[in-house]
Amino acid sequence: MTDEALAEALATPTDLAAKDWFFYGIGGSGMLPLALILHGMGARVAGSDRSRDQGRTPEKFGWLESMGFRLFAQDGSGIVSADQVLVASAAVEDTVPEVVRAKALGCKRLSRAELLARLFNAAPQGIAVGGTSGKSTVTGMIGWIMTATGRDPTIMNGAVMKNFVAPDAPFASARVGRGGSFVSEVDESDGSIALYRPAIAVLNNVSLDHKSLEELRKLFGNFLASAQVGVVNADDPESMALIGHARQAITFGFAAEATIGVVAGSVRETPTAIAARVIDRRDGTLHDLALQVPGRHNLANALAALAAATAAGLPMDEATLRLGGFTGLARRFDIVGTSASGITVIDDFGHNPEKVAATLATLKAHPGRVIAFFQPHGYGPLRQMGEELAKVFASRMEAEDVTILCDPVYFGGTVDRSVGSERIVAMIRAHGANAEHVPLRADCAGRIAAIARPGDRVVVMGARDDTLSQFASDLLARL
Repeated sequence: MTDEALAEALATPTDLAAKDWFFYGIGGSGMLPLALILHGMGARVAGSDRSRDQGRTPEKFGWLESMGFRLFAQDGSGIVSADQVLVASAAVEDTVPEVVRAKALGCKRLSRAELLARLFNAAPQGIAVGGTSGKSTVTGMIGWIMTATGRDPTIMNGAVMKNFVAPDAPFASARVGRGGSFVSEVDESDGSIALYRPAIAVLNNVSLDHKSLEELRKLFGNFLASAQVGVVNADDPESMALIGHARQAITFGFAAEATIGVVAGSVRETPTAIAARVIDRRDGTLHDLALQVPGRHNLANALAALAAATAAGLPMDEATLRLGGFTGLARRFDIVGTSASGITVIDDFGHNPEKVAATLATLKAHPGRVIAFFQPHGYGPLRQMGEELAKVFASRMEAEDVTILCDPVYFGGTVDRSVGSERIVAMIRAHGANAEHVPLRADCAGRIAAIARPGDRVVVMGARDDTLSQFASDLLARL
């Protein structure tokens, strides 16, 4: 991140709503909520998206157009004035038509992170959620607590928040509020986490994903140092090793020393929910928590959200009560349905070792065979974390379980595709587990249908591809 970009991101925006915006990749999980926030502020917003050009997820783009967004093909035709600001990922090449056209006209260009930082840093109270895993869920939980308690926050999320879905908002990954709080997940993968100046910084965990651990330690240490209060995972040694960077810290987790923790022996799990008695060790008070989402990882997410909510000034008893109304996120252990023969299909965002491990742990906490379908979200990430992924599948799956990988998602570009999913399958098998490589996703559906039997749980995992949800729905219908 250049010094100029950092200075601009930290500047207080005064006229963002008055600008004319163009989003390259407007339907993406990072771009869509920002476009929704600006549109909600009254700005003029247009955009283009490769998925729209390819005919994927037409319902999303039809909804955007019905709201007044102007959408164009990715051929540069939407860039018509020097007054427009082009929002494009830092990874977008200078040769794409929108960038070429914007340069020719002299349009200003911002990355997604630079725009989000300007919006976030302008809020009186910014709550930033960082870490390798769980960001979207914790963001959604905090946002729901603050909404349900009347704080009227603005929320920027990378996933659709079920609590805010409505007929006129089917893709509710953002919320525009009139209160002074801005709740957002923040990304470390491109180093842009350095742009944010939060009042409250939540650090869920530090583990291998897009960057090396050495790089992550530096980024997350600086993240905690930039905040007035750091909320840190007491169960994660890497996170706790950075707690000294925080000016003031609140910890959360199952560890006995966690500020916000769980009473031993109080956890009660079902396949679709989890409950526990929460203890606030600052005053010794106890609070009953009943979540509508399953898994111990979601209980940990809830502890993080409660710690952040109390840091923002909310009473613990009210925050705990309101969190019970949180209904979850799309594609986060999202139960699509159960077939007439008793086969359950689950749609999940798991794509790195920690997320996959959490999903599999939730499934294996209850009896029944698991068929895990995994679509890697890119050839580059697969090279970076493939060995760790293989270890997770091999260690979490049992002898009768089956792991199926198709080839990584690929929408074009110059990435090296010489090594793909077959390498991961070989490593899983080398660890003694059952895995198959079926190159085409469409063929995977047939394979799953052929081997699935009553009582199985089929989990569809992967990222960066909205059509995975349709794949899961189609698979359920086929079963």
